[in-house]
Amino acid sequence: MSAVPAAHFVIGTDTGIGKTLVSCALLRVLSRRGVIAVGMKPVASGASIDDAGALHNEDADALAAVSAPGYAASLTSPYLFSAPLAPHVAARREGRCIERTVILDAFRQLNASAEHVIVEGVGGFVVPFSDTFTSADLAVDVGAPLVLVVGLRLGCINHALLTVEAARTRGLAIAGWVANCQAAGMLEQEATIATLADRVGAPLLGVLPRFESPSADLAADALDAGPLFSII
Repeated sequence: MSAVPAAHFVIGTDTGIGKTLVSCALLRVLSRRGVIAVGMKPVASGASIDDAGALHNEDADALAAVSAPGYAASLTSPYLFSAPLAPHVAARREGRCIERTVILDAFRQLNASAEHVIVEGVGGFVVPFSDTFTSADLAVDVGAPLVLVVGLRLGCINHALLTVEAARTRGLAIAGWVANCQAAGMLEQEATIATLADRVGAPLLGVLPRFESPSADLAADALDAGPLFSII
C-alpha cells in the first residue's frame, strides 16, 4: 500500500441516484488491484428479516457482496431500520437513537483491519440522523475524501453545486465525481455534464450509462478511478 487515503466517503445529490452502485464499483476496482477493501453503510432504512431472523438491507447486502469477506454486519452496517423512512424518523419509530460514537467506533475498527474502506452515505448529503447529528457531520468525523454521485436529471446541476458548496464549507475535499445517467433521453445531457465538469472542481471519474442489468463489474469498467487510487 501507498500513501493514498485509507477511505473514501461516497455522497450523492439525492436518494436513489446510484451511490450504492458507485460504491460497489469502487470496491470492485480495489479488489481487482488486490486491495483488501470493505464497504460500510452506516445507516440504512428499509430492511427485512430473513428466515434466520437477521435484518437485511439491499444496499448493505450489495456492498457486502463485493467486499473482502470476514467483516461483521455490526461493523459494516451498524444501524438498520425496517421502515423505508428518513433515518431519524425510522429510528424514532423503533424507539432507537443513532449514536455518533457507535458509527465512528465501527468505522475505526474497519479502518484498522482493512486496507481501504468505502463508506456510503445516506440519501443526500445533509440527512438528519438525530436532532444534533447529520450525515454531513459523519463525513466530517470520518474525514475521508468525498466521491460525489450526480444523478443526471433535470435539476441536478443545482443539487450538485449545492452539495459541493455544503461539503467545502465543512472543510471536506471532493476527490472526484461520477455522472449517473438516469433519465432516458435527457435533453442536453452532454451540456449538463460539461457544465458540472466546469463547476464541480474535481475530476470526472466516469459517466455511467443506463445499464439494463446494473452490476459492480459493469460500473467499475465505466469508471476511471485513477485520480482516487493512482498510487495503490
